[in-house]
Amino acid sequence: MNNQQWTGWSSGAQQAEQHYLVEPRYLAGGGNLHHVADFLRASGWSDKSKTGGPLVFDSPDKSVRIGYDPYTQPGGWTISANPADGQEAWHATFTRQTPVEIVAGFTDALTRPRSAHAPNAWGPLQEQRWQTEQGQHFTAMSPDGGAWLQYHQSQPGQALWWAGARNEHGRIWDASFTASTPMHLIESFSAALADPQQVMRPRGHVPPSTRIRTTSVSVRPDELSAWQQARVTAARAATWARASWATTRPRHTTATGPHTQAGGRTRR
Repeated sequence: MNNQQWTGWSSGAQQAEQHYLVEPRYLAGGGNLHHVADFLRASGWSDKSKTGGPLVFDSPDKSVRIGYDPYTQPGGWTISANPADGQEAWHATFTRQTPVEIVAGFTDALTRPRSAHAPNAWGPLQEQRWQTEQGQHFTAMSPDGGAWLQYHQSQPGQALWWAGARNEHGRIWDASFTASTPMHLIESFSAALADPQQVMRPRGHVPPSTRIRTTSVSVRPDELSAWQQARVTAARAATWARASWATTRPRHTTATGPHTQAGGRTRR
């Protein structure tokens, strides 16, 4: 274990607290739920949660619901989408110990417009030298064997995406996605899963495992708050920009009368 002074923010008079930078991130434990919830709220999602109860968020168009329930077994995150615009209904789950940074890879993507590029769920994993195996199920495995993503086909016409992580004590968490889950969301999830960037956990919240590497850092409460707020601010700015564009984009009108202009472009 290394020890160092966290230098990401300016110094001050507050008492620093010990945290740990943990890698690989898929073995870091669940983390702070606000990492996901605050971003959704800042992105315009409706918070339907009740005090003391499960977290519940609805997308602005009411087509997707995200929930977190620690009181049921196995408990964790559930994301469900209604059928819309040619897209079948789909469902995703993450068990409780799925790191919030990996959950956010999926849920953050739900708040953004879909990219124009063709999604590739395996691309981010291959970039990080994950090993792929073609058989009845197509599987990608992390270099240390501690995490995986699999397109699981139990029989013709029945398939799902399955991911998870394990350490020397056994399986830690699982995630599953129905086959109809939009591919760009699976790609965003796999990018977060394979991201080599360390994640931060407070003292007492680092899972006991010989397969993780930690770096001890001293972080003041205001520094941690500033880092968390930066993520929320970015979400608000992106939401505002999209709303502003939607209300100010040009409309196709004619200068000479009410007739439709010949040769006008068709809006997609």
